[in-house]
Amino acid sequence: MTIKNSILSALGFLFLGVGAIGLILPVVPTTPLVLLAAICFSTGNNKLYERLRQNRIFGPFIENYRTKQGISKSLQTASIIFVWTGLALSMAVTRRIWISVILVIVGVCVTIHLLMIKVRKEN
Repeated sequence: MTIKNSILSALGFLFLGVGAIGLILPVVPTTPLVLLAAICFSTGNNKLYERLRQNRIFGPFIENYRTKQGISKSLQTASIIFVWTGLALSMAVTRRIWISVILVIVGVCVTIHLLMIKVRKEN
């Protein structure tokens, strides 16, 4: 394994780890980080890339992006609810107006992004 491949694999793990945190924390963008990890793995270590593509949690992020299928309406709705629930809890815990303003701005941006994602037709 070359130094380049080692660095790309390490970056892939870093992006994937932070993306996994995004499944819990609504202010961390999961999809872009998982896609960055996939790009790093596809160049640095094809075995890791294939394992990521076949992962039951992260694989659909990559496949939906790669095939431009979009996401289901239920996932879109659940994501928006999850984002705002997490942000509301964060605002309640911090009780700082400037943090709440920032969180609302983040929430609006994430919501707009989620609404702009193509919604696939469900059978």
